[in-house]
Amino acid sequence: MTATNEARVIEVVSVSVPPRSWRSDWRAIKVVWRRELIRFRRDRLRMVTSLMQPLLFLFVLGTGLSSLMGNTGSASDVNVRTFLFPGVLTLAVLFTAVFSAGSIVWDREFGFLREMLVAPVGRWAIVVGKCVGGATVATFQGLVLLALAGLVGVPYNPLMIVLVVAELMLIALMITAFGVMVAARIKTFQAFMAMTQVLMLPMFFLSGALFPLNNLPTWLTILTHINPLTYAVDLVRRTIFSFIDVGLAGEQFVRGVTWGDRLVPMWLEAVIIAVMGLIMVRIAVLQFRKA
Repeated sequence: MTATNEARVIEVVSVSVPPRSWRSDWRAIKVVWRRELIRFRRDRLRMVTSLMQPLLFLFVLGTGLSSLMGNTGSASDVNVRTFLFPGVLTLAVLFTAVFSAGSIVWDREFGFLREMLVAPVGRWAIVVGKCVGGATVATFQGLVLLALAGLVGVPYNPLMIVLVVAELMLIALMITAFGVMVAARIKTFQAFMAMTQVLMLPMFFLSGALFPLNNLPTWLTILTHINPLTYAVDLVRRTIFSFIDVGLAGEQFVRGVTWGDRLVPMWLEAVIIAVMGLIMVRIAVLQFRKA
């Protein structure tokens, strides 16, 4: 048996990778943002189920508490459902934003995240695209709930609607950034949901969404003050109630967050939310660089 030496010609194909630029980063943000919108639009069951818990809090819990307190809903009183409405809006945004951030875990499990990470774009662009996409979807859910404002005694004032939508967008960005920060290092979706429930449920119950923040014990007041969600709920509530005449008797329920004897300005609450969101986005970017 004779061996023949055959010269094998190996053709080398050069692949040029486009250089990273601001244009490619901006395109990546738009792609990730649009993907979140398409995913949400196709998942109609998610649209419905994410509104179920806020509606239960608003109409079932609100009606039950109104009956317990004997609230007559007069002009000088604060109707319980009206009081709960800003917190329920925040709750709707909360669940939708966190679930949108959890899609990162799905992307990791199915390999899509790896494809994004090897692309010639900055990790920050992927994080920003996820945050903006999740915030857009969560704000839309808040808009759906805001359409029911008239059922709980909240007027359909155009200026109020514009202000509340802007505030919900800011809150949704903060919460989505928090979810992305948590999801960046978690491997399974079950672990992500367990982690977010452990973190988000205490934050929601300590935010004053379901009860006034005045006359609380000292330890509970401290917990509410260090909770960023407290300032989110208070910002939306004070905006809504600035368009409602609650009378002198109702002002104690909607007075707002105080540091000592000083009422925290609404602009400062918005700044706190924005700064917390930026910090969480920065941490998420650092986490992605380690992924």
